[in-house]
Amino acid sequence: MNKKLQLEKLLQERILILDGAMGTMIQRYKLEEEDFRNESLKAHTKSLKGNNDLLSITRPDVVLAIHKEYLEAGSDILETNTFSGTTIAQADYGLEHLVYDINYESAKLAKQACDEYTAKNPNKPRFVAGAMGPTNRTASISPDVNDPGFRGITFDELVKAYKQQTLALLEGGSDILLVETVFDTLNAKAALYAIMELFEEHPNKEVPIMVSGTITDASGRTLSGQTTEAFLISMMHAPLLSIGLNCALGASAMRPYLQVLANKAPFFVSVYPNAGLPNEMGQYDETPSYMGTQVEGFMKEGLINILGGCCGTTPSHIKAMAELAAKYKQRIVHSQQPTAHSIK
Repeated sequence: MNKKLQLEKLLQERILILDGAMGTMIQRYKLEEEDFRNESLKAHTKSLKGNNDLLSITRPDVVLAIHKEYLEAGSDILETNTFSGTTIAQADYGLEHLVYDINYESAKLAKQACDEYTAKNPNKPRFVAGAMGPTNRTASISPDVNDPGFRGITFDELVKAYKQQTLALLEGGSDILLVETVFDTLNAKAALYAIMELFEEHPNKEVPIMVSGTITDASGRTLSGQTTEAFLISMMHAPLLSIGLNCALGASAMRPYLQVLANKAPFFVSVYPNAGLPNEMGQYDETPSYMGTQVEGFMKEGLINILGGCCGTTPSHIKAMAELAAKYKQRIVHSQQPTAHSIK
């Protein structure tokens, strides 16, 4: 059975577990500037510390170790270390030329970890989700309050960047593409356009697509102003495997918006919340047991198919979630998913 069919079959049988935060785990290593450099980057003029995606090239041992911790905790799906893996985001570091390598090597590391754990237990196959973050530009909102019509990026520029990232993630071994932390749906549409265009050019590379949006505050809207239902409607033209929510809010605050998706989405539903809201020191306070209690409510209500963690979560959080998820049935998808088609 191929990976796509295997994944869809599992989603009809149980709740699948996504991994937790990569950045939170990287912070534990207390890495310095030299960890973000290799021989070819020794003379690079810009500071590279904090460019976590780059560690897939300069410190693959760290990234691989983190992946294995999440698999050990019970993750079925690993996200690649590529949240900022576009030329747009990497321009801040002057590393546009390394974008293909960053994505390819990140996917390869996640694949290595997944293959190792699948070989240990073939009855629990593991999958790689190529993570595609929102970039640091928005296509819907002006960065200049004095010029509402101005945009810092064009749709076509986003498509070009996402298409390059998509190809590298697939060639590195991704089983899924995850367009995540969507705060501007137009950015997500550019990513989907890029993905579908690449699938048309290379049908043999087609994989399932997950989309995950982020509600930025108690208003229940994305940063660009959409309600959860509007976000769903904006994405329904695409042949998605799943749609869901991640980041920004803690689990308890996500519940009403997750209910909207669970009631209306013709796709599987995912959620991976933060470990609460950040405190005044920028840290996340929710313990694995407390967070487990919060997400258990989602499962009792039958709201989700895929569960994981975002900012502040660790393998301990994922282990607690995996143990709870084993006790509950997955959400049943009542509507038929759209058939694959171009979104042009």
